[in-house]
Amino acid sequence: MITRHLLLLTAAIAVIGANSLALSPIAASVAKAFPGVSAADVMTAAAVYGLATAGSALFLASIADRIGAERALMRALLVLAAALLLAGSAPSLIILIGAQALAGLAAGVALPAIYTLAAQVAVKGRESETLSFVLSGWTLSLIAGVSLSAVLADILHWRAVFALLAGAALFLALGVARCREWGSVRAVMPTSPLTALRVRGVPSVLLNVAAFMTAFYGLYSYLGPHLSDVLMASTTFAGLTIAIYGAGFGIAAPLGRWVDRHEPSSVACLTFAALILIYLGLGATASLPWLLLVFCLAWGIANHIGLNLLLRRLGELDPAQRGAIMGLNSAVTYLCVFVGALLYRPIFLHVGFAASAWASAMLVLPSLGWALEQRRRKQAVLRCRSEV
Repeated sequence: MITRHLLLLTAAIAVIGANSLALSPIAASVAKAFPGVSAADVMTAAAVYGLATAGSALFLASIADRIGAERALMRALLVLAAALLLAGSAPSLIILIGAQALAGLAAGVALPAIYTLAAQVAVKGRESETLSFVLSGWTLSLIAGVSLSAVLADILHWRAVFALLAGAALFLALGVARCREWGSVRAVMPTSPLTALRVRGVPSVLLNVAAFMTAFYGLYSYLGPHLSDVLMASTTFAGLTIAIYGAGFGIAAPLGRWVDRHEPSSVACLTFAALILIYLGLGATASLPWLLLVFCLAWGIANHIGLNLLLRRLGELDPAQRGAIMGLNSAVTYLCVFVGALLYRPIFLHVGFAASAWASAMLVLPSLGWALEQRRRKQAVLRCRSEV
């Protein structure tokens, strides 16, 4: 059942994701507003946003455990609205960069709070279905956010993009504040990244998150350059490829119900094995653009389910420290954006996209091993119970 809670959480992810993705297609328009600034210079703001998000998620996300995730989300959205208004009225590039840094600080608190609230409001036995619905906000930001920002920049002005996002963030903050029955879980004692890391199972899951995200962001970073520079495909085709991936990510949302009906470790084994084959397929079809589209669709579906399983596992480990644990997840995720692009650059430049896809397949292997071990332990427990 789609509730007001889920709509608010999904929309919040969409707004946060739209801000993180919107700058790229409008960078040239933004640069024209600042004398002597290039589009590449404008993208510095996106890099600062990512670093600020990672730092905030690491050190500030645990606030949600102390004041409640719903209050943390509401306040973060208010800060995000102010940051976006500042970005939209920025008289210089340095102010724009500062505004995006502030937006990153807000996002680093908001994202873990959203994942925490998704776990809190989920009906027992429908955790994956609930999380899948909320994760579809990334699809909205990827497809609608990027395209709408480009259209607004052309028809009105690039500043209108940030004004619209600021209004949406403010509206959502008010919606979260007025919504009740979030099922809050307060921490008995103060939480922090260190206390979260001491929770049994958290380090191993975070290692899998790191490998999973590096595999994605590393390959995704060079998908566009491969299509345009190597295959000489049009910009439209490159955009279509990204849209196809986003569509696959969105199509997977209803599969959350299927995940709930099966044992999570078994689904994880199937998902990560499929993802390895998909990466190998992306490498095998690197020179065949239209077949590449098919694998991009499958890539989006498998990534959605894989991310769902990892987030669900993190949320189950210690409900009283969900904010701090999800903060570690977001910090790892945003660091992987930079690590993936950095590590894959020499592979792409010297060996090519196919080798990059192979590297991603190898990075997912540890996740498959982890899932197999979880399944083995689950079966061992069931055998012991049956013998008793």
